[in-house]
Amino acid sequence: MMRKRTLTGSLLVLALVASGAQAREPIDRYPHAAPAYAVAVDDEIIWGRALDTPRAPASLTKLLSAVVILEQHWNPDATVVVSIQAATVQGSRIGLHAGDRVRAADLLTGMIVRSGNDACMAMAEHVGGTVENFVRLMNEKAQKIGMASSSFRNPCGLDAEGHVSTPRDLLTLARVAADKPEIAVRANSLHAEFRTLNGRRIRFKNTNQILGKEPDVVGLKTGFTNHAGKCLIALAEHGAHRVWLVLLHSPNRWFSAQDLMTAGMALAERSTGSRTP
Repeated sequence: MMRKRTLTGSLLVLALVASGAQAREPIDRYPHAAPAYAVAVDDEIIWGRALDTPRAPASLTKLLSAVVILEQHWNPDATVVVSIQAATVQGSRIGLHAGDRVRAADLLTGMIVRSGNDACMAMAEHVGGTVENFVRLMNEKAQKIGMASSSFRNPCGLDAEGHVSTPRDLLTLARVAADKPEIAVRANSLHAEFRTLNGRRIRFKNTNQILGKEPDVVGLKTGFTNHAGKCLIALAEHGAHRVWLVLLHSPNRWFSAQDLMTAGMALAERSTGSRTP
């Protein structure tokens, strides 16, 4: 399970404010990582590019959908009947069939671990009554948490005109999502399986390829569409520090993520004056 953030980062920011110091402006240290990216150490964005330029976020969208689902009278044991629309949605799927009866908790797992659009659409219909109503809830939540430059047109991150977010907004979303244990546990799972209430067994692996390879990485979400390109929100934890990463349309997503996360954690440890265990 993802560890709770300690007070170290927050206390550091408070100390800087009290002393009259100004937070550093992010620099574009890794221009080849992605046309839009952000790296944050604890509470501060240290490196970035096009932080406030709206771009397609692909399935990073599902983190917002998951937050909305969990805040709408969440019942993990609720039975969801998969519609034809959900079962036949385009893109990544976990293999649901129309008429499948599935626990809500298992559909949330399919959304986060495998980025299943079928699981995502089934949950959106179940929670919102209609997809359109669920999208309204998404946009209301996005504005409430401060994602001022974002707008969403569907629950799953499919390409659509006006379906956009920014690295800065996605960092905001990542922090909210990571504080939800139901999301955190699933984002840190290498694989998962469940049985539908009809008896079918469904198994899948996490789409996050640096999970399990980088010891400090504990999540959070991958995304890809033809328009958005390869996207990633990653989180690493070590000692008292958290390093956050957003990549949008990255040409070498996994290599860039490893480099930026390693560099960010090294900087975090140097800032404390000693290496953490």
